[in-house]
Amino acid sequence: MSEIREPIKKTSIEKKERIIKMGFELMCDNGYHNVSSVDIAKYAGVSTGIIYLYFNDKRDIFIAGCKDYANRIMFPMLDILDSEKITKDNLSSILEKIIDSFILNHTMKTKSHEELMAMTYLDNEVAEIFNQNEILLTKQIKDVLAKNGFNEKHLLEKVHLIIGIIDNYCHEVVYHQHKDLDYIVMKDKVINTIVDILK
Repeated sequence: MSEIREPIKKTSIEKKERIIKMGFELMCDNGYHNVSSVDIAKYAGVSTGIIYLYFNDKRDIFIAGCKDYANRIMFPMLDILDSEKITKDNLSSILEKIIDSFILNHTMKTKSHEELMAMTYLDNEVAEIFNQNEILLTKQIKDVLAKNGFNEKHLLEKVHLIIGIIDNYCHEVVYHQHKDLDYIVMKDKVINTIVDILK
């Protein structure tokens, strides 16, 4: 097995990033087990040799894609929280911005999302990526809230619960889309519930 290289040149870095993006997309769309490294190379517009220059196998590409996707989904929340001082008076409007941002970042197609969720059950490393990101995000949001005077008991546990509520609502809006549910009403309930949790 040849040694895996870390690209240095801008064009090489961009090529590696394209392989991750396109490979992850292809595996999510078509199913991880239905895609080969040759398929990824063709889809990304590179040779199979280039794939093995930067990755051991397609799993490495999938893992890198998972890390990128988890970061894009979760961490924009922090930008919103860092952008203004949070008070009990403006908490509802900040929560609305966070929820809207979270929905916007959930851009994956339903089939792709289902494949990714299935892989979290089948591959411990994939599950661990999302678990670690969630815990890291929980701690960072807790620190931001504490700096802004939200010093409630068990704040870490409350923030973790809040992230779960927001994530569940976003999945409902983006992926499930039940016709009988009023998502505007549900969004208000989500915001009110979070405000109550932080009281």
